[in-house]
Amino acid sequence: MRLLTLEIRATLLINGRNRDADHVPVVKFFNPFGEGVWLATELDEDGDTMFGLADLGYPELGSFSLREMSSIRLPWGMGIERDLLFTGFLPISVWAEAARQTGSIRAAERVVHAAARARRGEE
Repeated sequence: MRLLTLEIRATLLINGRNRDADHVPVVKFFNPFGEGVWLATELDEDGDTMFGLADLGYPELGSFSLREMSSIRLPWGMGIERDLLFTGFLPISVWAEAARQTGSIRAAERVVHAAARARRGEE
């Protein structure tokens, strides 16, 4: 699976040019066999350095390498996957706080999605 489509790459690059903003995550990557979830908001002009929230056992805001993530080989020839159904909804600061409070990005998804539904006036 290609980790970035042209559209996702373009959005990440645009966000990368405006570093002072609290961007909504554009894409979610995950390890289908265990720990490892990344929410990316920005991509540097080098085409490799991404910024966002990474969770390899503890959620942290920071930079990570697209090339490094793409090179990870998992059992049965699999690699890191892109969540095709992911929608960020809220800024990365909200995701980071929810992940810190719940202990992981995966647990934070329930909290963030509930907050997004509440903002939209849904049940």
